[in-house]
Amino acid sequence: MKKIQFFIITKSIGLYLNALSYINLEEAKNKAYQLFSQPRKGRIKKEKLPKTLQNATHETFEYQTEKFQTYIWHGTRGGAERSEANEEAILLVHGWESNASRWKKLLNHLKPLGRTIIAIDGPAHGLSDGKEFNAPKYAEYINVLTQKYQPKTVIAHSIGGAAISFYLNKYKNHNFEKVVLLGAPSEFKILSDNFINLLSLNNKIKAKLEDYYFQKFNIHIDDFSGHKFAESFTQKAFIAHDTEDNVVLIDEGRKYASAWKNAIYIETNGLGHSMHDADLYQKIIDFI
Repeated sequence: MKKIQFFIITKSIGLYLNALSYINLEEAKNKAYQLFSQPRKGRIKKEKLPKTLQNATHETFEYQTEKFQTYIWHGTRGGAERSEANEEAILLVHGWESNASRWKKLLNHLKPLGRTIIAIDGPAHGLSDGKEFNAPKYAEYINVLTQKYQPKTVIAHSIGGAAISFYLNKYKNHNFEKVVLLGAPSEFKILSDNFINLLSLNNKIKAKLEDYYFQKFNIHIDDFSGHKFAESFTQKAFIAHDTEDNVVLIDEGRKYASAWKNAIYIETNGLGHSMHDADLYQKIIDFI
């Protein structure tokens, strides 16, 4: 029943936007992009902060007119907690309609390493400002954070992985030594086409959206590809993707694996897109 309702709603929205495109194509494009870029879930409230994040040190950064939230678990040495991030800091980057609390299970595996762990709330997620979420904007948040803390390792899930790929391609940060990608999409065009097909939007809106992406991100949609970026990456990578991921298909993980020169690639079965699994997390710890 829910699938039928979802189908009716999405196709009704598409029908409305298609009709609007013949009257005001620019407005139809704007409304379509708004639907594409604004998450419906992933926000949290300070008064209802998940316990995982309550135990962290909170630090707020600024990017242009927006503020974004980070959470820090300081590393320990000899049983003494450090007040600043150590030289082996690990950055955690969540995906679409999520927030830093998604790392709860992985944190239990990471903390015994004694390294400082930094998790970020992406644009329009968690406690961060904004209404719009996209990989390039996420990459700018990451750039602001890494200028201060310079983590050596990054672990990213879903579109967080696409943001890291975009960031590494743009800023050439060689301070990162190890990159972990979990269920990460590679080609932005696939994400855009899936959205177009979901709503059955016409070719006029599709072309207008793709032109808007080029103006906004200064990169053609066909070149907005994580695995193409990865061809020049020198960091060691651990790439994992699940064969039953119906959000980001397995082919995307395989593209990363074939392009990244220094990568370990594994395929899991039955974890879906979330990829929460103790055995997988242990492999990540071994890699780090």
